[in-house]
Amino acid sequence: MDFDQFKNSLKEKEPDSGLPRELKALWYDARGDWNKAHELIQDETTRHASWIHAYLHRKEGDIGNAMYWYSKARKPLAQTSLSDEWEGIVRDLIQELKDKST
Repeated sequence: MDFDQFKNSLKEKEPDSGLPRELKALWYDARGDWNKAHELIQDETTRHASWIHAYLHRKEGDIGNAMYWYSKARKPLAQTSLSDEWEGIVRDLIQELKDKST
């Protein structure tokens, strides 16, 4: 899957069942379901999960909580727009998946 395919999948009723939990969380977030996205990611401990968790709390406006999760992800507080950060996380995850499959 590439970024455009992922973006196009947002037209579907449900995310692809084969997506990793992190991408499913971002799928639900893009569809406006912050709660489902947070529910999917809140117990995960990967670097990407922490980054997504940080992004979600930044989006929520809880900067203190976001800062905690950015530190867990070893990332600075994002200075870009939320949509740019969302795209960056998606692209990074997709690239990581491609790298692991080769």
